[in-house]
Amino acid sequence: MSPFRFAFATIMTGSIRWQHFDSATLAAAATADRPVLMVLTVPWCQHCRELMATTFADPQIVAKVNDDFVPVHIDAERRPDVNQRYGTGAWPTIAWLTPGGELITHQNFLDAEALSSQLDRVRAAWRDRRGDIERGVADIVANASHAEAPIRTKLRRQMTEDVASAIYEKFDHRHGGFGETSKFPHPEALDFALVQAQKRGDERMREVVTLTLDRMMQSPLHDHVDGGFFRFSQTPDWHTPNYEKLLDQNALVLRAYLEAYQVFDNEAYRRAAEGIVEWMLTTMREPGSGAFAGSQNGDMDYFAGGGSERSHRPPPLLDRTVYCHANAIAVSSLLKASAVLSQPHWREHAMATLGFLLDNLYDGREVYHYWDGTYHLPGMLADQACLIRALIDASQHTGDSDLLQPAEAIADRAIERQKSKTGGFYDILHDPGNAGSMRRRNRSILDNATMAESLMRLSYLARRPELFAEAISALESFASDYREYGYYVAGYGRAVDLVFYEPLFVTIVGDRDDGRAVQLRRAALSTYVPSRIVQSLDPDRDPVLLERSGLEIRDYPIAYLAIGSTVQSVAGDDAELLEAMAKLQSERRAKLRRPN
Repeated sequence: MSPFRFAFATIMTGSIRWQHFDSATLAAAATADRPVLMVLTVPWCQHCRELMATTFADPQIVAKVNDDFVPVHIDAERRPDVNQRYGTGAWPTIAWLTPGGELITHQNFLDAEALSSQLDRVRAAWRDRRGDIERGVADIVANASHAEAPIRTKLRRQMTEDVASAIYEKFDHRHGGFGETSKFPHPEALDFALVQAQKRGDERMREVVTLTLDRMMQSPLHDHVDGGFFRFSQTPDWHTPNYEKLLDQNALVLRAYLEAYQVFDNEAYRRAAEGIVEWMLTTMREPGSGAFAGSQNGDMDYFAGGGSERSHRPPPLLDRTVYCHANAIAVSSLLKASAVLSQPHWREHAMATLGFLLDNLYDGREVYHYWDGTYHLPGMLADQACLIRALIDASQHTGDSDLLQPAEAIADRAIERQKSKTGGFYDILHDPGNAGSMRRRNRSILDNATMAESLMRLSYLARRPELFAEAISALESFASDYREYGYYVAGYGRAVDLVFYEPLFVTIVGDRDDGRAVQLRRAALSTYVPSRIVQSLDPDRDPVLLERSGLEIRDYPIAYLAIGSTVQSVAGDDAELLEAMAKLQSERRAKLRRPN
C-alpha cells in the first residue's frame, strides 16, 4: 500500500465495521433487514479525511451505524462504476441504499450532529414507510429503463456551432474559464475551442483559449515551483486553489498548453507545458516501472509556502495506484510534448509507460482499470477508449503499425460486448451477479465521445470503415439531447467535428527506420493541425495495411497527403511536406472562414 493510502487507511481503523460492496454484503443486509450506508471518498480529498476522522469517529455515530445499517466504504477512483451510480458528483458522498442495492438518497459532507439526524430519519423511514420507498425506487428504475431508448438523430454540422455557442455563453470574459463560482480548467473545452479558432478563424474561441490559459498560468492555480496545476479554484479568479494535483487532468492541460504554443508561439505556454512534464516525470513517475501515480495530496501548508518553504518540508504524499485511463492520457500527452518541444527522450518515457499498461493492465482480452500490485476491474469503457487512443498515438510517433493490433482487438471486443442495441456503448460489462443499480449499464456521452473519436482515428489507420460506422452510431445516439449538457460535452463536439472536418491524413510509405522516413514523420507531427493522422507503412513489415491503402511503393520514403481518404499531393522531404501541409490547411480555412 502506498504511504498516501496507508495514511488514509489509518483514519478508517475506528469502530465502524466497514464492508466491501459485493453480493455477500447485500445478502447480509437483506438477512439483517438493514439499509446499506455507503461512503464514497477519494484519496486526495481533505473533506473526505475530515469526514472519516471526525464524523465517523463520533461514538454516537459509530453506535447507530453498527446497530442499524450495513456500512460500506468505496474508493470512488478505484470504483468509478459504483461512484457513477450512487455518488452525487462530489466527494465525500454519503449514500443510503436498500438491501437490494437501490439508491434511497445521498448527500455530501455531514458533521456528526447532521449525520445523526439523517441516520434517524432513514432508519425510521425504512421501518415505517418501506412500501413507499420501494414503490419510489421501482418508479425510478422504470423511468431509467425507458430513458435507455434514445431518439436516433443524424449528425449535423450545426452541432459544432451549438457546442461553440454553449462554451462562449458560459465563458468568463474577465478571468477566463467557465462559470461564476468555482473554476476548473476544462481542457476538453479548450481543445475544442482551439480547433474552431484555427480552422474557422473564430475570434470568440481564440479569446476562450488565450484568456483562460493566460489567467490560469499567471494564477496560484499554477504551481510555479514544482510544476503542474492544482485541481480547481474555489473562486472565479483562479486565486483560491484546492491543492491536490491529478495525473489525468494535468496530462490534458499539458496538451492544451502544447497546442496553444504551436498556434500562438507564446513562450510562456511552452514553459507551462515544460513544468507539467517536469512534475509528471520527477514527482509522479515510478522510475522502475515507468508508470505514473494517480494523484498527489493537496497539502496546503506545503504548496502555499512557496519555494523556500518547500525546501524544509517533505513533498505531499502520492496515491501510487496506476490507473489505466490516466496513464494512457499521459502517454498521449508525453508523445505530443516530445514532438512539439523536440525532446525525444520524453517519447521513450511515454513508450515505457505504455509498455507497463500492455504488460499489466491488458491481458490480450480484458483492459483493467487499475493496478496496485495486481490488476482490478475489467471492462470500463473509458479505460478502453483511452488505451486505444494511446496506442494510436504511439503508432503515429514511432511508425510502428503493429501497435494498432491491440487497439483493434480492444475495439472489437468493446463493440461485441458493450455496444447498446439503441446506439452507443455501455460504461461497464454485463454481470448477471450484479444487484440494484449496478445491474443497469449506463451510456455516458463523455465516454462515448472519447470512444467514438478513437474509433474514427483507428478506422483510418487500420483501413477499416466499419469502425467509422460504429463511431457514427455512437454519436448519433446522443444527437437529440447533447444541448442539455452545455460546454461539458466539448469532447462530444470535437468528435462530431471530426466527422465533418475530415482529418489531414499523412501516410509515409517506406522503411520506417530510414532517416528520410523519420524526418518526414517528425515534420508531419511538429505543427498544429486541427485534425491530423500520421501513419508509417513499411513495405516489409506492413504488407496488409499497405495493400489496403492502395498507395505506391517507391525506391525511397514518400509522404502521401490526403483529406480523409482522398490523396491531394505527395512530398519527398520534410520541407516539401511542411509546405504541402500548410497549403492544404490554408485552402481548407479559406473555404470555412466567414465574418463573425
